[in-house]
Amino acid sequence: MNLSELCQRDILSVSVEASVQKAAELMRVNHVGALALTDAEDPARVVGVVTDRDLVVNLLAQGRSPSEHPIGAYSQAQLIGVPGSATVHEAIAAMQKYGVRRIFVTEPNGRLMGLLSLDDVLSALADDLGGLAQALRIGIDLETTRTSPMFNPNELAGDMYLAQHEP
Repeated sequence: MNLSELCQRDILSVSVEASVQKAAELMRVNHVGALALTDAEDPARVVGVVTDRDLVVNLLAQGRSPSEHPIGAYSQAQLIGVPGSATVHEAIAAMQKYGVRRIFVTEPNGRLMGLLSLDDVLSALADDLGGLAQALRIGIDLETTRTSPMFNPNELAGDMYLAQHEP
């Protein structure tokens, strides 16, 4: 399975110049933990990402006021992306390398295709592991069927003779 099949294609975004309040409200209303930040002059251009964790760690934990700066001041400026043709393994490697829980997924031309979260990856892996567990169970059931006696000699009526075939 490649990432183009797995990523979330509906990405919520907000301008880097939007207020922290507006960004937090978008996250709350839409039940998401991240927003793509867009260029104030070119809303189609993603220039960053901000997560609910960024707001807690970079704003609240430091005692800063939400009205002090626009949302762009609390974002991760480095955009991490992988091509839609990449595998789950490659996505995990990118998340590990950069220490992030979400990465952008791109089209072959570099345009944004979607967002992949750690939850998306875990869900896909859980489905795969469930399939492996089912294959194992079926294998055990088949093995049990093959090793049980095909017939019970005690159930045969009458005499039983063994015939030997010689070559």
